[in-house]
Amino acid sequence: MRLRKQVSDYDALRDYLKRQKLPEFALNFDEIEEIIDAALPRAAQRASWWETLRSPQEKMPQREACLAGGYIATRLPDGKGVRFKKIPHNARRPRESGDP
Repeated sequence: MRLRKQVSDYDALRDYLKRQKLPEFALNFDEIEEIIDAALPRAAQRASWWETLRSPQEKMPQREACLAGGYIATRLPDGKGVRFKKIPHNARRPRESGDP
């Protein structure tokens, strides 16, 4: 992992994911750090930090960025990166009340 500033928001990851056309792909942690231009926290190495389907009531910025980008994230089995799988359009989260 790079020595960079800690990231506080994952908009760059969300925007990157929105531009992707593949139904599924993987990025290693160095690639993600390049995208967000910051170091990932140590917690990013834990599967639970990425998994968007685990504890959905717990709002975490990296999970929200993945969902907003149209992907479900899961850490790779080797622990060195993340697999992103496109959310089918019919399975996207409904808008919260008050959202445009």
